[in-house]
Amino acid sequence: MPDTDRTETGPSRPPRHAPEGHPSLPPARTGVLLANLGTPDGHDYWSMRRYLGEFLSDQRVVDYPRWKWQPLLQTVILTKRPFTSGAAYRSIWNEELNESPLLTITKAQTAAIRETLRARYGDQVMTEFCMRYGNPSTRATVRRMIDAGCRRIVFFPLYPQYAGATTATANDALFKALMKEKWQPPVRTVPAYCDRPDYIDALARSVERAYDAMETKPDILVASYHGVPERYLHEGDPYHCQCQKTTRLLRERLGWSEEKLVTTFQSRFGPEEWLKPYTVEEVARLAQAGKKRIAVIAPAFSADCIETLEEINEEIRESFEHAGGETFTYIPCLNDDEAHIEALSNVIGDNLAGWIDRVDTETP
Repeated sequence: MPDTDRTETGPSRPPRHAPEGHPSLPPARTGVLLANLGTPDGHDYWSMRRYLGEFLSDQRVVDYPRWKWQPLLQTVILTKRPFTSGAAYRSIWNEELNESPLLTITKAQTAAIRETLRARYGDQVMTEFCMRYGNPSTRATVRRMIDAGCRRIVFFPLYPQYAGATTATANDALFKALMKEKWQPPVRTVPAYCDRPDYIDALARSVERAYDAMETKPDILVASYHGVPERYLHEGDPYHCQCQKTTRLLRERLGWSEEKLVTTFQSRFGPEEWLKPYTVEEVARLAQAGKKRIAVIAPAFSADCIETLEEINEEIRESFEHAGGETFTYIPCLNDDEAHIEALSNVIGDNLAGWIDRVDTETP
């Protein structure tokens, strides 16, 4: 049997005590695979159609019966929506690297986490990232990590709050990828981290930095989370409760009263009732109620993306200003902020416990 407990580095070679002619194997390592939602390869029509087709065909995202949903998706939605979504992506596209901001930021996060884990664990860990929709795909990344010697994998969907349409579908993609493997590595899936003190502290520090830079402070802070249909709450999805908990813990960490911070939900899609209040409507109501200066933060997103850079900072801002609002401040996601990288690395460390030991190649 192959020696699966080796963690040394070096070139591929047959396992110890293997018979002559046994295929070479790379040194065994533990993999850490970060996962985010996804990104189109470009903002042109066909790139957007491929991406939206994959995304909107996921029954975790749209759970209507396929016989009812797919004809509408293929003949109507995917005929028109790639144009409007492509225009939205074009307005925020990283032209220098020819990629979406989400991809740029996720690369930076992965590089920073990789260095942090290398300092803690040496060469025992391989750190990579994948996207649930688009590229790099979960399947291709899992295959590459196994080829590189990953005999165990910690899989980390980068969503602070659990939702079936985000965390669960990312896990689904991982399990489907493992179905193709002859030799499946043991895996650990990372749970929601919405109430971790280090994550809450990183959020609070980002708010404090933004407020310290303003001469006149906002009247209220809006915590805008991505929405889901309201019925998901009644069907057992904990997302709504975890969003409310994040807001409460953030408010307590900041030492604010309840009226200084409100929870809202954005990105409604389709005819159903979604979690309320809707951000786009609530910011208009706040402006009409005399809250002329607001700030918006997006605690459900680990990285800035189309929903923050375009929807919040353009569409939702416009709704607020149209209703009489005067000063709108968007507080960026935590992205590759040092405190965020430390918090994410700590989450990973907790999930590596029992598999590998810290070596701390650098003095803290």
